[in-house]
Amino acid sequence: MNTIFINGQDLTLEQIVQVSRQNHEVRLEDLAEIRVAASRGIVDGIVRDNKVVYGITTGFGIFSSVSISAEDCKKLQRNLILSHACGAGKNLPTDAVRAIMLLRANALSKGFSGIRLTTLETLIEMLNKGVHPVIPEKGSLGASGDLVPLAHMVLPMIGEGKAEFKGKVMHGAEAMKSAGIPIVELVEKEGLALINGTQVMTGIGALAVYDSIELIKICDIASALTLEALRGIKDAFDPRTHRIRPHKGQIETAENILKLTEDSTFVTRQGELRVQDAYSLRCVPQVHGASKDALRGVEEKMLIEINSVTDNPIVLEDGDVISGGNFHGQPMALSFDFLGIAIAELANISERRLERLINNQLNDLPAFLVKKGGLNSGFMITQYAAASLVSENKVLAHPASVDSIPSSANQEDHVSMGTIAARKSREILENTKRVLATELMAACQAIDFRKGLELGKGTSAAYKTIREVVDFIEEDKIMYDDLDAITELISSSKLLNNVEKEVKLSY
Repeated sequence: MNTIFINGQDLTLEQIVQVSRQNHEVRLEDLAEIRVAASRGIVDGIVRDNKVVYGITTGFGIFSSVSISAEDCKKLQRNLILSHACGAGKNLPTDAVRAIMLLRANALSKGFSGIRLTTLETLIEMLNKGVHPVIPEKGSLGASGDLVPLAHMVLPMIGEGKAEFKGKVMHGAEAMKSAGIPIVELVEKEGLALINGTQVMTGIGALAVYDSIELIKICDIASALTLEALRGIKDAFDPRTHRIRPHKGQIETAENILKLTEDSTFVTRQGELRVQDAYSLRCVPQVHGASKDALRGVEEKMLIEINSVTDNPIVLEDGDVISGGNFHGQPMALSFDFLGIAIAELANISERRLERLINNQLNDLPAFLVKKGGLNSGFMITQYAAASLVSENKVLAHPASVDSIPSSANQEDHVSMGTIAARKSREILENTKRVLATELMAACQAIDFRKGLELGKGTSAAYKTIREVVDFIEEDKIMYDDLDAITELISSSKLLNNVEKEVKLSY
């Protein structure tokens, strides 16, 4: 098993996926251990000298003016976790939980949080041994960080709550005992250090970003197949057109379409069958490209965030303890809202290409891509379902970040709703996968109605991969099984991997 060493400085998106989905081992770098110990030493000095410092010897939020006695400080940290664990909704999937645990450990490893090294090592050991806290997906305002879901993450550490271990959900204390991990008694600052951060929104969002990078390439594959199925015009992808409007994503998308359709006899030239195509074909570089550029911007912000200190107060190297606002999720809230909008647009244009495939008023193919239309409905209702998902995406794409509800008796009077933004982007992504699966399936069906033509270098690989799991539809059948199979080809990366064995796609 490969080991990922964390230090709070250079964690990558690929490493997050390796830990969250491939169960790679996590270890602290030696210098990170030194920084964590030094930070803890400063907190111990504050406690020893009976200084009044927010979050260490005071209450939280509106209770920041309440001093806590030395004998009550441990109880304060435990109470913080217990009272804040009030999440709702479905439980987050295991890969998201693992991403959250990794990102919190990485932030703490920077050495500005005042946590004990042994407590941080407990969190990492839980990750390595597969003790996954049960974390409800709802309840975070995205400032002060992801307090509610992160409190659920901590519960098993202190012998409370629930955790999944070896496929079974059990009491947190039982899971820790089964894994051979001692539970922790939190001391000054530790409870707050564990829950005051943006790691839930960033963990969910990071996985959505990774999946979006793959999905956006699938969009190019789907549009290339549809272009061929409709005998579209390749001139619109001429690089000379895109060099004079040099958006990076637009240029890359046009290049991808030409690579995918290289050697195709399906595609036509301007004026050969028609003068120009509809926007959903002709403007693929401009639409897909804009989403790619947006995705790159989100990825850039996310990489900053996953290697940042996002709790409060911050324990600086010189001994100062500053109560600031690094826990505020606004940078991620705006980013993940933008991610959701960018991915929703990919579904929008995919559904319009689907309509052009199945509507015989817009093409020269059989109505709804089926023989004996009337007796058979063919792909008629697949467009209904895709349209429903696209419409749902439009609702989900409404920005969460434009909302704020004050909390903690108006002490915390502006919050980000960034975790809602991250969750919505994930839902939009899943809906978009299904819309693309529908387009891919319809494009292959349409291609089979045309004889004597050859697919392109990349689209041929896509077609063969799809035909390994889904056959040509001769007459009406249950459609969701086939759509599920193609959706799984997308989710498993098999479709993209098979295509990229033939042509390397740009992003």
